[in-house]
Amino acid sequence: MNQIAIFWPVIAQVLLVFIVYGLLSLRRTAAIKAGNVRLSDFRANRHEPRESVFVNNNLLNQFQLPVLFYVVCLCLYVTEGNSVVTIVLAWLFVASRYIHAAVHVTTNRMPYRQSAFAVGYVVLGLLWVWFALHLLAIV
Repeated sequence: MNQIAIFWPVIAQVLLVFIVYGLLSLRRTAAIKAGNVRLSDFRANRHEPRESVFVNNNLLNQFQLPVLFYVVCLCLYVTEGNSVVTIVLAWLFVASRYIHAAVHVTTNRMPYRQSAFAVGYVVLGLLWVWFALHLLAIV
């Protein structure tokens, strides 16, 4: 197994962060142009405009659970623990994050968003279990 293959899902996850940042910028710009907020309102950012609140919340989400994803991917790489299983799990996690983000920044329908989050949560847990089992096998 090519150990660097784990970095493709990592890159895809990082791309999602850049996409959400871009969308946040577009939504905030639209709110300013519509006269709903002033540029100076973002200095302390105590009031997120209605147009961008879900996107801002999603951006914050990208620095929560995904942080554990980055760590486990690096740990798997360093210990040469990648396999077809870890690569598939990593891609499943990233897919769940894209679905979660898409729902969050559009309809924000909780049943769909919650399901996407739950899938990612379980998959990430499985990645950590796999890593722990890998460590036990190489000790």
